[in-house]
Amino acid sequence: MNYQLKNILWATDFSRESMSALAYARYLADRFGAAIKALHVVPDFAPALYETRGVVVAELLEKKKESQKKALQKLEKISARTGTKFSKIIVDSGAPGKRIPEIAEKEKCQLIAIGRKGLSALEKILLGSVANRVLRRSRVPVLITPARKTAPRIENILVPTDFSGNEEKERDYAWMLASKLGANLTLIYVLELYDFKFSPAEVRKMMDEALARLKKRKKRRTGFEVKEVVVRDLSAPAGIVTYASRHKLDLILMSTCVSPLERFFLGSTTERVIAYSTVPVLALPSGYCKK
Repeated sequence: MNYQLKNILWATDFSRESMSALAYARYLADRFGAAIKALHVVPDFAPALYETRGVVVAELLEKKKESQKKALQKLEKISARTGTKFSKIIVDSGAPGKRIPEIAEKEKCQLIAIGRKGLSALEKILLGSVANRVLRRSRVPVLITPARKTAPRIENILVPTDFSGNEEKERDYAWMLASKLGANLTLIYVLELYDFKFSPAEVRKMMDEALARLKKRKKRRTGFEVKEVVVRDLSAPAGIVTYASRHKLDLILMSTCVSPLERFFLGSTTERVIAYSTVPVLALPSGYCKK
């Protein structure tokens, strides 16, 4: 698989989270020699509104046109203020969760950088964030960032595993990224015990067996440190987020290769990690894993 990173699409809604995404896009662009394309998608009005009187439609179109003009001005100001030379500035309209991955593909981008926009608990359950909708449609990796005050740094990367058949692509990408950035990798398996009761001896045996399985996998020659760890927690998302926070890791890299039914009802483990992580998550979407 070709892991070249030539074009990064920074998708913004002008929130604090999206400005963090720009900082990480610049960090990666500097190290990969990649270009950054800036995108803002103005949400379109409901189709039913366009079926009203002509004068109303004209007003709606004028409002959308004005929003697009203001968005372009904001992007140009961000470019000047941050010193970011965008290779292209794009202002589009429609459903952001749909248009962002479509434009990434059209513009031949190998990564989408987007902020994790906060929603209410109910909205997360029923709709998911724009970032999650982008992730579900994208065919390229998606870097999702929470709002952060510190400057970007990727020196230690956490790579969760569940021993699935798709994890080799995840590990290949992690090896490429760590090699390019000079970062260390921590491969983690979370022993999900939920609220079942086990004796300390039973827990230790299960953790030792998981660690032995983790260490049996194909070894690779590297110029960076690779650690394998097994932790126990109530659930995989909780274990991943807690470990990353406790050990001050800089990035979580994981895939979201689950069935559409599981994503619809529960959200993937990746999506739940994204919702609660205090560090950026670089997610390999299912469409990417199937390449």
